[in-house]
Amino acid sequence: MSWYGQLSGMVEPLAGLLGAVAVVLAEPLLPYALAFAAGAMVYVVVDDIIPEAQVSGNGKLASWTAILGFIVMMSLDVGLG
Repeated sequence: MSWYGQLSGMVEPLAGLLGAVAVVLAEPLLPYALAFAAGAMVYVVVDDIIPEAQVSGNGKLASWTAILGFIVMMSLDVGLG
């Protein structure tokens, strides 16, 4: 009866091969998926910051500094590689 534990490990090599194939197939999509995730994060942050700034009367300042911060971030990314 103790061989059930060993038997459950028999699927690991097959699952490892399937996982490796999935990674190879998904690798070309990775830059697009990461870009989408980054854009979603920027949206969530700005969507949370701007309404709070509107309440305190700093909506335009928050909007412009978010845009400026994004421009600086992209400039550093392109400039530094």
